Amino acid sequence: MNAGKLRHRVELQRFIETQNPETGAVIRGFSTVAKLWAEVVPSSVREFIAAQSEQSEVTGRITLRYRPDITNKYRIVYRGKVYDIIGVLPDPESGIEYLTLAIKEGVSDG
Repeated sequence: MNAGKLRHRVELQRFIETQNPETGAVIRGFSTVAKLWAEVVPSSVREFIAAQSEQSEVTGRITLRYRPDITNKYRIVYRGKVYDIIGVLPDPESGIEYLTLAIKEGVSDG
């Protein structure tokens, strides 16, 4: 893996649920797990009509150093935009050098 390509700073976030100690209400949100260096490559934009409103979905890939904990239950934040992780692919040679994340940004917003 060429480390020089990892020039984008991204945040890896996971969904958490906590309980408000005063009211007992469940608070849902995201927590930053790590800030990582990655290569972010958008690959296509698809325009479509959903619920009679025009929306767009950007798909692409993010390449970063291997981490065993990353799953599609996490999300990536890059330059203020939220990207859902669709799939996690290990490198084809060793499987532990880097990961390629298939991502989408848009409709679900994480």
